Amino acid sequence: MDNSQKKIKWYVLSFMCFSTLWGFGNVANGFMYFNGIQVIFSWILMFALYFVPYALMVGEMGSAFKDLGGGVTSWVSETSGKKIAYYAGWTYFAVHITYIASKSTGGLKALSWMVFQNAETYASFPVKAIQAVTFVCLLFFCWVASQGLNPLKKLATLAGSSMFVMSILFIIMMFVAPIINPNAGYVTMEITKEALIPQFNVNYFTSLSILVFAVGGCEKISPYVNKVENASKGFPKGMIAVAIMVMVCAILGTIAMGMMFDPTVINESAESFNLYVSNGAYWAFQKVGEYFHVGNFFVVVYAACNAIGQFSTLVVSIDAPLRMLLDDKNINCYVPKGLLKQNSKGAYVNGIIMVAVLSGAIILVQMLVPGGDAVIAQLNKLNSVCMPLRYLWVFFAYIMLRKATDKYPREYKFVKSNGVALFFGAWCFFVTLACCLLGMYSTDTFTLILNIVTPVVLVLLGLILPEIRKIQDAKA
Repeated sequence: MDNSQKKIKWYVLSFMCFSTLWGFGNVANGFMYFNGIQVIFSWILMFALYFVPYALMVGEMGSAFKDLGGGVTSWVSETSGKKIAYYAGWTYFAVHITYIASKSTGGLKALSWMVFQNAETYASFPVKAIQAVTFVCLLFFCWVASQGLNPLKKLATLAGSSMFVMSILFIIMMFVAPIINPNAGYVTMEITKEALIPQFNVNYFTSLSILVFAVGGCEKISPYVNKVENASKGFPKGMIAVAIMVMVCAILGTIAMGMMFDPTVINESAESFNLYVSNGAYWAFQKVGEYFHVGNFFVVVYAACNAIGQFSTLVVSIDAPLRMLLDDKNINCYVPKGLLKQNSKGAYVNGIIMVAVLSGAIILVQMLVPGGDAVIAQLNKLNSVCMPLRYLWVFFAYIMLRKATDKYPREYKFVKSNGVALFFGAWCFFVTLACCLLGMYSTDTFTLILNIVTPVVLVLLGLILPEIRKIQDAKA
């Protein structure tokens, strides 16, 4: 077999990236937070000005550090040293604390829809009872993670693929529905310039973190850069193809949801908004079932896929970020020795306990929130504030790479001009940081406090741990 046959075609790479990057939840969130079809304008801007340069920068770093397996942490270590790499590794771990809390909650919500097939049952439970069960759920899956490497990682991949298929299926079915069932009572949309241009107000700018969160994470495909046929041309072609595919899906998915839901009803009140953020995706599939005269079949399938995906991703999110932080000998020298303790199955037991304490604190403090749907909406926004913080290290590493560009030979470059490259690195860094900071704002005092305190506590903890290790080393 010759070498060309072993290489990945650019279109194969684009489908690999597309299936891991996109899901129906992104469409639903964009629709709810950006006043229905007005989000189309924002999606186009986000893909053109943020996602494309982001993906191409990731490709260049993957090409420059093709022999390193640690991802962003390795890139930062190579360009800026081990101590800075520790902070990158800690950030990657810390942002998953809020993600883990949301997966516990999201899994229970999916189970509720799968069993009861409505939004009212979950909302009727006392929030203290919901959060108590969510906390027990977290503890159980922390125990599962403590059993070492587990088969749920493959299950998470399978569930992710099924959710991707469901999102594509939704778009196809919604555009076929008016032909099969023309009198189903669809919402009339105005596809005009005035109806599509959003109002650039406080709510708009404080919601942009939702879109940044949706399109982030393409650094996962960096290991494949040098495996692409004619990488200098094939990789950017593949990434641009991904951007086009995702943008088309975002636009078509948004139009499909616009046929179902009226944004004025969604934004009627804070309670109504929380209700739609929490249940919108399920209602969408429930309506599809009604249009095709199959009852709740589609919503049950979607809820089942989502439940499996939420819980399996929960275990992976407890285990994988922790291992990235504690397995790396270059950065675990800044971590207190107690966190490095492993059980007979190789799991970092004290690290898992730390995850349970931090994520559990978020779950328990939300007992003060007035309802279960408000909890889900709150966690959704908190994730959009915290999770993109890890992307800052991608852009930091890229800036440092280009500042010492001659030191790192690579097959593929985003752009030849160093000045242009540094501009895009700084631009993406600024956009990410600005969206995270603006995303903290909320008219609800409790949500505002949670959005500010959570990242501050996690950052401070990351600064304290190396000092504890320094004291331990001095005593030793």
